[in-house]
Amino acid sequence: MTLIDGKATATQIKAEIAEEVKQIVENGGKRPHLAAILVGHDGGSETYVRNKVLACEACGFKSTLLRFEDTISEAELLAEVDKLNRDEDVDGFIVQLPLPKHISEQKVIEAIDYRKDVDGFHPINVGRMAIGLPCYISATPKGILELLRRYHIETSGRKCVILGRSNIVGKPMAQLMMQKQYGDATVTVCHSHSRDLKKECQEADIIIAAIGQPNFVTADMVKEGATVIDVGTTRVPDATKKSGFRLNGDVKFDEVAPKCSYITPVPGGVGPMTICMLMKNTLSAGKKEFYQ
Repeated sequence: MTLIDGKATATQIKAEIAEEVKQIVENGGKRPHLAAILVGHDGGSETYVRNKVLACEACGFKSTLLRFEDTISEAELLAEVDKLNRDEDVDGFIVQLPLPKHISEQKVIEAIDYRKDVDGFHPINVGRMAIGLPCYISATPKGILELLRRYHIETSGRKCVILGRSNIVGKPMAQLMMQKQYGDATVTVCHSHSRDLKKECQEADIIIAAIGQPNFVTADMVKEGATVIDVGTTRVPDATKKSGFRLNGDVKFDEVAPKCSYITPVPGGVGPMTICMLMKNTLSAGKKEFYQ
């Protein structure tokens, strides 16, 4: 069993990005600039955004964090998005989700200029990804592809089962694993209403678990030698931790790991790659790789 170390891989990729940025700046080019909008004081969002700012520093990017109280109106937030769209110094930006209930997340996502949408959530980027055109691919699926590639895990012709059908992970992951240029796999998407879910998993060479239920995938669902990618990050109470909780994956790691050829841990697997891929998208934005 090989443990897929997302933390070490992400550190390596950030060093590669930093080296490229150094070369760009030395050659008279512009330092990539990522901006983030954070609304309110959600604990998880605060942590994510703080980590994104640190990642920008590690990659040699310029970063801007715009903070607003959760009393901000939808119209005011859309005006802030418009300002970033028009700011020529900002190469890419994100609006950290979730947003307060009175603001339409979809409206905000669609208001972002797709050429600066480094989260890859805008319908234009999602559509381009679905038909295999160059675009910003959302960070978690992109990070999983990068782990599979760097660990030389064969995907072509393999049976891949994806647990979960969210717009952020499940759906884009299925699209990418299906495409010849990325996964070239035979893909099945399962969810809470799927029949014979256990049987589907037992036949899979690769399981990507993004269902949001701690310990959902158990040893009896996994065949010998499978690759298991765990996207789950549910906060579970844990009195032994200073924070009072621990992050728990969708996979019952201790019992599933011995059956696997490759498996990602939680934490330290897919998580660090997500922020890292946001950095790769920002570098692409700075270089105008996809859109002029």
